[in-house]
Amino acid sequence: MIKKILILTLAALMISSFVYAKEIGGVNLPDTLKAGNDSLLLNGAGLRSKFFVKVYAAGLYLKQANQDEQKIINAQEPMAIRMHFIHDNVSGEKLVGAWNEGFENITGGNTAPIKAEIDKFNSFFTADAKKGDVYDIIYTPDLGVRVYIKDKLMGTIKGIEFKKALFGIWLGKKPADSSLKKGMLNKN
Repeated sequence: MIKKILILTLAALMISSFVYAKEIGGVNLPDTLKAGNDSLLLNGAGLRSKFFVKVYAAGLYLKQANQDEQKIINAQEPMAIRMHFIHDNVSGEKLVGAWNEGFENITGGNTAPIKAEIDKFNSFFTADAKKGDVYDIIYTPDLGVRVYIKDKLMGTIKGIEFKKALFGIWLGKKPADSSLKKGMLNKN
């Protein structure tokens, strides 16, 4: 009888360990995310910090594990980034400022070709991000980039060049946070 209880307990622990793949900064990131009909796997995760403040935990979700940032940025296949805010009251202005800085960095200052897409993207971030808020940025080649804030679809932006620039903010040569990039690429 004790052996059966032990086996059942171990089985329950194993199953529960698969519900969340990564705990980071006190946040549990799921091991899978849906992108259309595709189930994406957590590639890696890390913390976005600014001036020693933990802002959010983020996970990169891909169809299969990959550590090559350039291949990920250029890939025309489903992928996603989940941002789970740890810090309370990150203003919409600060988010837009960070996005704009990232777009400037990844494009070498030449944002003109995707300016309309950037403006549309920025328009989704009018409210402050609160502790516990979850933002999902999901790319599928057929639809483009969809932005969900607290499970609400804010909008969709088409275009592979925009997708490359957006994912480049985290994974490019001049990322927003180099330790977050390493975590998302599972290179820690």
